[in-house]
Amino acid sequence: MSRDAPLAPGRNETVYDLAATDLRAVNRALHAAPDGAVMIRNPGGAHALACGLRSPLQVRIEGHVGYYCAGMNREAEVTIDGNAGTGVAENMMSGTVRVLGNASQSAGASGHGGLLVVTGTASARCGISMKGIDIVVGGDVGHLSGFMAQAGNLVVLGDAGAAFGDSLYEADLYVRGAVAGLGADCEEKPMTDADREKLAALLRRAEMDADPAAFRHYGSARRLYNFRIDNAGSR
Repeated sequence: MSRDAPLAPGRNETVYDLAATDLRAVNRALHAAPDGAVMIRNPGGAHALACGLRSPLQVRIEGHVGYYCAGMNREAEVTIDGNAGTGVAENMMSGTVRVLGNASQSAGASGHGGLLVVTGTASARCGISMKGIDIVVGGDVGHLSGFMAQAGNLVVLGDAGAAFGDSLYEADLYVRGAVAGLGADCEEKPMTDADREKLAALLRRAEMDADPAAFRHYGSARRLYNFRIDNAGSR
């Protein structure tokens, strides 16, 4: 989906205008709706918009959002036609969150499931402490992205910043561009047929046009979280 043109209301779509309606009232309405389609206009960088949704809503936000938009999402499909502040889709459980612009730091932090797509760039710490979420970024990611990632997949079509994958556990990281530097215990892994198949499926879901063969695969060297008796007296 392109952000070149503004979103237009769809059929049977409820429209809320945050220039005229209180943020809490809009969030209450979203939580009360069992399903359906919603458009939110004039978000004006509002924080904690569309958080904690627990139903298969389709939510389209026309404009930029602040901190923690679509955090703790479960089942809903949220599209942000603009940029997103810190922690977009933080602690996401399922569903889909799409940012049609850029994302600030900690995008998808602690996500347990679902799919986060950022068509532009993502700042520092994208995907930190991932616990099963899939994240696809069309541009670059900043430093410490994938930090302590435990499970899930982070796909970067651009470049990755310094300390990439620092202290990660069992998540898979895929980068098409250059990596400024790998963090502790992160290493390049072989790109297997299974990796290419998984990556191709993730790119299709994210609606990204890229060749899986152009990516490199990074994962844990599995040295940091194994106790070694020789280190017992180290300080």
